[in-house]
Amino acid sequence: MYMGYIYMDIALPLGTRRNVSLAPYTTFKIGGTAKYFYIARSTKDIVDAVAQAKSLKLPFFVLAGGSNVLVSDKGFNGLVIKVQNTAYTISKTNVHADAGVSMETLVKKTGSKGLSGLQWAGGLPGSVGGAVRGNAGAFGGEIKDSIVSIRVLNAKGNIVTLIQKQCKFSYRDSLIKKNNLIVLSCIFKLEKGNKRIIQATAKDHREYRKERHPLEYPNAGSVFKNCDVKKFSKKLQEELQDVIKVDPFPVVPTAYLISQAKLKGLRVGKAQVSKKHPNYIVNKGGATAKDVLHIAKKVKNIIKKKFSINLEQEIQFVE
Repeated sequence: MYMGYIYMDIALPLGTRRNVSLAPYTTFKIGGTAKYFYIARSTKDIVDAVAQAKSLKLPFFVLAGGSNVLVSDKGFNGLVIKVQNTAYTISKTNVHADAGVSMETLVKKTGSKGLSGLQWAGGLPGSVGGAVRGNAGAFGGEIKDSIVSIRVLNAKGNIVTLIQKQCKFSYRDSLIKKNNLIVLSCIFKLEKGNKRIIQATAKDHREYRKERHPLEYPNAGSVFKNCDVKKFSKKLQEELQDVIKVDPFPVVPTAYLISQAKLKGLRVGKAQVSKKHPNYIVNKGGATAKDVLHIAKKVKNIIKKKFSINLEQEIQFVE
C-alpha cells in the first residue's frame, strides 16, 4: 500500500475490493460482479475515486441507492463507486443533504420538524443523488420543487454548484442526467407547516405504495415513464379521458396501457410483469437481466402496436 491507494492490478483507492456481486446493492437484486468496487463514505472519497479512475482510463459507474437500475448479468468491467456519503443538516427551513442520504430518512426527519415540501416522497426508495438526477416525483410533487442548488462533479473533474434553474429539470430528467454529472450534495428550501398533517401525508403515501406496488418482490421501480397525453391521437385522448392524471402534467399511466394490452403476469424466466402494478417488472427469485430486458422489449413492442406510443424506459441499464 502507498499514498492511500492499494495495489491490485492497478492502483486504486484503499478499501477497493475485487469481483464484488452488484445484485445485493440494487433493489432488483439482479446483476453480475464489478471488477472493482469501492464504497465512498464522503464527498472527497467520490471525487478522488473518480479522478483516479479517469487517470487510469478505467470505466467507472457511480451507484447510489440502487433503485431504477438494472445491472447486466455480465457485471461491470471497471470501478463501481458506491455512494455512501450520508451527512445532512437542517437549519430552520433549509436542508443540506449529501447525495448518499436516503430519501426516506430525509422525509421522516424533515416531517418530524414540521417542514413541508418532501412529504410526497413518503416511501420513495433510493437516495437524494439518484432522486435529483432523475427528478423523482410522485403524488403531484417533484424533487425540483424544493431544490435551491446542487453541487456536482463535472466531466473535467471540477466541483460546480448549479442553481435550480440551471439544472433544466423536466419529467424524470435533468441536465445532470443528460450530461452524466455526478451529484455530490443538495440544498433544499422547505416551508414551515403542520407537523401532524405533513407526517400523516407521508404515511398515507407509504401505505399507498405498500397496497398498490409489488413491494413483496425485488424490483427497480416503474420501468417506463408515464405517457404525455399530447402524444396520443385526439380519438385516443377522448377514449382515455377517465384515466388521465396530472403527474405533474396530464399523462396516461403506463400501467393502464400495459393492463389494457393484457400483459399483466407476462413472464420470462423468473422475471414477471407485476399483476399488482403492471408498470413494474418483479424478480420472482433468480431473475436475470436478460429476462427483464426481454420482457421490457416485448412490452414496448406490443404497446407501440396497440396504441402507437413509444414507451420511454425509466430504468438505467448498466453494463
